[in-house]
Amino acid sequence: MVRRNAARIARWLHELFEASLVIKGLLAAAEGAAGLGLLLTSNAVIQNFVDWMTRNELAQDPTDPMALWAQSLAQGFSFQAQHFYAIYLLSHGALKLAMVLLLAVRVVWAYPASMAVLMGFIVYQVHQWSASGSLPLLALSAFDAIMIALVWREWRALRRPDHQG
Repeated sequence: MVRRNAARIARWLHELFEASLVIKGLLAAAEGAAGLGLLLTSNAVIQNFVDWMTRNELAQDPTDPMALWAQSLAQGFSFQAQHFYAIYLLSHGALKLAMVLLLAVRVVWAYPASMAVLMGFIVYQVHQWSASGSLPLLALSAFDAIMIALVWREWRALRRPDHQG
């Protein structure tokens, strides 16, 4: 009975690991696509899009805080900032996608490398959180910490002599 429960928990944790790979892969692909979109879209198009999105709201209420905030962000979004975010998102997404693919095909060295990369993301995200107070950064850090635990568990299981598959 105890072995059966342990086997059931182990299977559930493995499935959770695989699901987290899918989620990380989708997020990495979305990051890469966003970076590519920023790289291929002119700054003027972004400015015009934000203007178009906020025009009606500001016509109805010239003091609308959300519309004014969006316009302020767009006006401060320089070509240099756009280029930085494009390269950042492309490289960050590519790194995570490579990590996910290597883990999915069970490349042994990718497990400790992925844990190091995820730890680096956590350190950076917590540093950014301390400056911004952004709760999504804490949520991403928590997801990455869970991912590290799952990668560690999978790596240990992969290295066991009795491991099949």
